[in-house]
Order: sequence, then structure tokens, then C-alpha cells
Amino acid sequence: MEGRKLKYVKDLVCISCGEKYEASPTQYLCPKCGEKGILDVEYDYEKIKKDWNKQDLKANPDPSIWRYSPLLPIDPNTPKPPLRVGGTPLYKSNVAKLLGVETLYIKDDGLNPTGSLKDRASAIAVVKAQEAGMNIVACASTGNAASSLAGNIASMGNEMKAVIFVPSRAPIGKVTQLLVFGALVLSVKGSYEETFYLSQEAIDKWGWYNRNAAINPYLVEGKKTSSIEIAEQLNWQMVDWLVYSVGDGCTIAGAWKGMYDLKQIGFIDKLPRLLGVQSEGCAPITQAFKNGTDLVPVAENTIADSIAVGKPRNYIKAIKAVKDSNGDMINVTDDEILNMIKILGKNTGIFGEPAGVAGVAGIKKATENGIIKPTESVAVVVTGNGLKDIKNAEKAVGAPLTLQPDLKELSQLLKDYNF
Repeated sequence: MEGRKLKYVKDLVCISCGEKYEASPTQYLCPKCGEKGILDVEYDYEKIKKDWNKQDLKANPDPSIWRYSPLLPIDPNTPKPPLRVGGTPLYKSNVAKLLGVETLYIKDDGLNPTGSLKDRASAIAVVKAQEAGMNIVACASTGNAASSLAGNIASMGNEMKAVIFVPSRAPIGKVTQLLVFGALVLSVKGSYEETFYLSQEAIDKWGWYNRNAAINPYLVEGKKTSSIEIAEQLNWQMVDWLVYSVGDGCTIAGAWKGMYDLKQIGFIDKLPRLLGVQSEGCAPITQAFKNGTDLVPVAENTIADSIAVGKPRNYIKAIKAVKDSNGDMINVTDDEILNMIKILGKNTGIFGEPAGVAGVAGIKKATENGIIKPTESVAVVVTGNGLKDIKNAEKAVGAPLTLQPDLKELSQLLKDYNF
């Protein structure tokens, strides 16, 4: 399938030098610019506008990301993973006042098949690997990208294989999920950066398909479906602010690409401002954004493992997205993240992992700092399910009360807790 022309894709364009390349499934970076040569998928918006409209979308019963196929860089005839990726709920939330805003929408992407937003990118990776004629897909991950890849590949039966590199600090829940899905899991005694470089060397040596989202330009296109879904769920009336937690930068870059696409084809009139949220213990993109400097790698010192990327590779696209949206970035502490796990769970019934709720914690801080005004409307994506990291969830809420099977003891205990 390598080299097949995609109907609505024009080119891949380098965000650093502007050089254009044919949209081959294995064209990952601009060879002239190296690691800074992140590519962007360029669409023929006029052709899409002629062939597709809101009525077509409304009539499509498919709730998954594939309902947006004209805005995805895939051949519609390529077999797709059968897991239902996307179509996650958007709730108008009563936690708005606690965060300092009047209107808040929360999208629970922890309800994707493997429990995170990363399913959106991995579903695209499985399709593109097939278009490249490859049946082994590999990536480095702190957990969610890996489990989403492993799960989507498992759904294809025995036709494909996943090779996963994880740093040894990856939460056991995520690693176990990988093993359940039948992936070859390699736990690397080193940082995420060291794990990433080992995966790159292995991919180059054995010719596997590269699912590393900061390298592969097609995966951002899968991630953008989260913001496209929000727009559709809001009946194309966009909020003032769109909020995402930020690790390597791919997800927030994808969110902006989704908004840009919809504006180009006339589905939305208003573009939201982006708020990117990093953990204080690992915030190199915020630092580069605020200082107007190039990125300086930092230590990975946060409980929010899914956004603990000390040397992010998609920071240029992420910073550009935030700036183009007239948005901002903010950091939150691990304590603020833990507190938000508790607040969100108790008030909404949504259980997010640390990285998943970092964006919500960022809203509270942004309203306190005057970045987001109380009258502005906000939508935030909880990017991962709390069951992926029970250890940190327990830090947030503590252990259950224990007692003997005795009613008298129970009565006293309830009295002590003013229940």
C-alpha cells in the first residue's frame, strides 16, 4: 500500500523550514531539520468542503473517530481496529463554580477502550502501519500510548504485533495492561528519554513501524479528534477556552489542528483559546513558552507520569498552537493534582489519573491568576482513567475505614466521623 495517494491530503509540510514531502506512511521527519523537522499534514480543504458537510456527519451512525474520515490521513479502505475509539461523553459540569467559572464542560477520554485519549492516535498508527506494509509497530511510552497501541493491535487478532519500551517507573497497572494485550514489553532501567532513544535505535535497526507520536506526524491527526468531537457535541458553538494537560506537546497541538481544520471547512466560526497545563515537576514547554527561548530539557519529577516528558519532541508545534490561539500555559503542583483527583471524583463521578486531571487543576489556577475570566466558558479533557494509577489515587483519598464485624463498633465509628 506504500505510496497510495490519499484523497484529501495534499502534502506533509515541515513546521521548521516549510519543505513539503509526499504523504508516505513512513515519512516521519524532515530530513533537513532532523528532530526539529516535525511534519504537519496539509489537507485540501476546498475538496473536503465540496464532498462533506455537517448533514453528512449527522447522518453517520458511527460514533467513533472514523466518522471524521475526510479529516484523517488514511485510505478509507484500509482495515481499521474494531475497538470503538472516540465518542466519549462531554458533561456540562457542576464543578464549574469550585473552579471559578460559570460554564465548564468535561470530556472523559478515560472511557476510551484502553482508558486514555492515546487510543485516538494508536488507532491511526495501526492503519498507517498496514498502509506501509508493516505488521510490527513499536513505541516508547510511560504507559498510555503503549497500552493504547497494544490494545488496538490486539483487536486486529494475530495479524500484527506491538513492541513496547517503557521506563521502569511506569505504573504497574499500565504495564500489566500491556502484558494482558499480548505485547512484547521491554522495561528499561532508565529515564523516558533513554527509553525513547533505545526504541528509536531498535525501530531503525529492525524496520518496525514507528508509533512515537512526537516523530510520526499522522498520530497528531488522531489526537485532534478529541477537540473535533467537543465541537460537534457543542453543536459547533465553541467555548472560549480549551484546556489540555501537556507532556510531549502532541495532544494540545492536535487539539488546535482539529479546531483549525473545522474553521477552514466552515464547521465553526470561532476558535477557542488554548490553555496548556504542565506539572511543576516537569514543565520544559511552559518554561520555553514563558521565556520565549528554545527548550531546555528538565528532570522528570512528577507523579503525573503520562506528562512527565523531560525532553519533549513536539514542543515547537505545541507552543505554536498555544500562541496561534492567543492562549497561555500554566503549571500545577503534584499536591494540586492529587487534590483535583479527589474534587473531581467526589463532585462529578469522573475518576482521572494524575495527568488526566492536571488540566482541570490548571483551570482553577488559571482563574485564580486572572488568565481565565469567571464569565468565560471552558472545556477540558480528562485524558486518562484513574484506574491506571491506583497508587497515586490512594495518596489523594487515603484508605478505607476498618472495623470488626460488630454493629456497636460501627455505631461508634459513624458517631466519631459525624456521619
